[in-house]
Amino acid sequence: MISFDKVGYSYGGGELLSDISLVLAPGSFHFLTGPSGSGKTTFLKLCYADLLPTSGRLTLFDQEVRGLSRDGVALVRRRVGVVHQDCQFLDHLPVAANVSLPATVTGREPDVADLQDLLGWVGLRPLADALPPSLSGGERQRAAVARAVIMSPEVIVADEPTGNLDWDMSLRLLTLFAELNRMGKTIVVATHDMNLIRAAKGQVSARVLRIANRRVQLAGADL
Repeated sequence: MISFDKVGYSYGGGELLSDISLVLAPGSFHFLTGPSGSGKTTFLKLCYADLLPTSGRLTLFDQEVRGLSRDGVALVRRRVGVVHQDCQFLDHLPVAANVSLPATVTGREPDVADLQDLLGWVGLRPLADALPPSLSGGERQRAAVARAVIMSPEVIVADEPTGNLDWDMSLRLLTLFAELNRMGKTIVVATHDMNLIRAAKGQVSARVLRIANRRVQLAGADL
């Protein structure tokens, strides 16, 4: 599904990631760890072609990314849902409209009942008409998860999604990712929180990837 073959990425001549060779298989769950500045966000951006490798071969859904046209990149990105740490919303639009925005801009307005079901799944149905500034941090992150899955992507990547949340809300978000994985979605969660990774044991079968010395390595056995 996502295949790295000796992939590297350089910023301004300095190599941040080097010689990455791994496969994120369909239905897999990976945690990505590493110190701040090690390249976790860059790795995730490579996973949805927001960045292109400066060396090696990166294949997304059986397509080599450097051979894709602009339209081809756009189509690939629709197959990957992204949850950013600092999730941004249009503050003048209600939660329901923000969640459905990825579908709206592609002309695939979701069915009202389906949208309500999705909001119910993340626990936000009572806040469908609320404006984003009124949401708590946990509510914003759950809205971000709903927005990431509105297009039924095959892969979901999340960049430090629990970084600003308390423990109870972090566990609630982890449960949502585990449920998505059980539905067959490939999940990649970048996190510095080892307690969250330990808490995943029993919920999902996950592997831990660690960035060290510019390389992405398996950190240990399955959870």
